[in-house]
Parts: sequence; C-alpha cells; structure tokens
Amino acid sequence: MPSILVVNDDGIYAPGIKALADGLRAVGEVTVVAPLAERSAVGHAITVYDPLRVVEIERDGRFFGHAVSGTPADCVKIAVKCLMNAPPDIVVSGINQGSNTATNVIYSGTVSAAAEGVIMGIPAIAVSLVSFDKKEFTYAAKVAAHLTGLVLEKGLPPRTLLNVNVPALPEQEIKDVRPSRQGEGRYEEWFDKRHDPQNRPYYWMAGKRMILDNEDDVDDVVVMHNNVAVTPIQYDLTHHAFLKELASWKLKP
Repeated sequence: MPSILVVNDDGIYAPGIKALADGLRAVGEVTVVAPLAERSAVGHAITVYDPLRVVEIERDGRFFGHAVSGTPADCVKIAVKCLMNAPPDIVVSGINQGSNTATNVIYSGTVSAAAEGVIMGIPAIAVSLVSFDKKEFTYAAKVAAHLTGLVLEKGLPPRTLLNVNVPALPEQEIKDVRPSRQGEGRYEEWFDKRHDPQNRPYYWMAGKRMILDNEDDVDDVVVMHNNVAVTPIQYDLTHHAFLKELASWKLKP
C-alpha cells in the first residue's frame, strides 16, 4: 500500500482533515500529522527559535494522528524526519475550509504544507472546499482520493504540486473537474480601528474578495461555474522571461 502523509492548516481537530484521512484509507496507508491549533494563513512559515511539541491525538475513541505545536510546513518536516519510518509516497494537505485560489496560495498554510513536501522531493496535493461555513466534505474527499491515485500512478513534474479547489455543492451539482491556472484575484482590505477597555487603539482587518481576470480557465472562474479547479503550482517564483532584459540593466552602482 502507498504511504500517504495527511496534513492541514485548520488543525488536527478540523472536520476536513478527518474526512480526507478517511477517504484516503482506500488508497493507501495514512499517517496524520497536523497543527495542534488552527494555523490558517501562516504561509510557509517554519519554527526556528522555539521547540516543537508533538502529542498523540485520539478521535472517536481511537488513535488519529500526531499534533504538532508548529506550522503546517513544520508538520511535514517533522513527520518525514522523525515520525515516519520512511518518507511517504505522497503528501495530501487539507481539506481546507475556504478557497485557496489566486493570490490566496501565497498566504495559505494548506498549499505551503504541500509545497514543503515538494521541496523534500515528495509529490503533493492541496485540497480546499470553497466555503468558510459549509462542512460537507464528502465529494472533496472523493476527488482527493481519485487525484491521489492518479498522481501515484502518473507522477508530477519536478517542483510541482496540484492545488485543488472544490465547490461546496452536492456531487450531482458539480459539472466537471477541470485543469486551471492561478488567477490574479486578491482582497481589497481595510482596517476597523477600535479601542480596548483601557482606551488603547487596535485594528481589526477585514476585506472584500476581488476577481481581476475572467478568463474561462482561471481557478476562481472555474469554481464559480460549479467545476472543481485543479491547478499545477510551482514554488519557483522567478520571472524567467524577464531575466534577459534584467541582464541588460546596469545593476552595479
């Protein structure tokens, strides 16, 4: 049986990670290592100056997995280096509560956990349910299991992960599972200034989602049309096409 490492950023008690782990047991041997508390939007942060605590967690009266006091990327590192007898055949991160499309992939702990697997030479998938309140993970877990089987069979290009966003709809309302590209959507943010009981000011961030491109193959648009979006993501952020022009600049002062 293939070895599957399951991680997330919503924490080891989140319903999404349990649905994912349960769904993947039909595909391989599942090991769960996840943050002890929610670590959403921490990006690819790792813990450097503090020790990591690891505890065994039970769910439904039996052992479920290991909880780590650090970040999602920490969970992948410590799972591979300390908690597993051998590196897994694949890392599957999720099922995240809320979309990870467009620029969200930069902030996402879910995507970053998958990226950490890729950095360590392990194929990886990140899976998100496009809703912050609906908790029906059944079809998202089905998609995750199917794609995990495909990746184990076919492999992925070097330095590449699959970022999967599933509409929060019943299976019969999902039109298709489509390849997509990362869009340019972002949040228009503002800060609500408030005062605590000692009259000291503090700021609470809020924001509105903005979709800046409407091409049919963009992840946000694919999901809006009731399709699952599957986006191949690379962690190489180099603007390769610009390198030649940059070389013509007088860079040395």
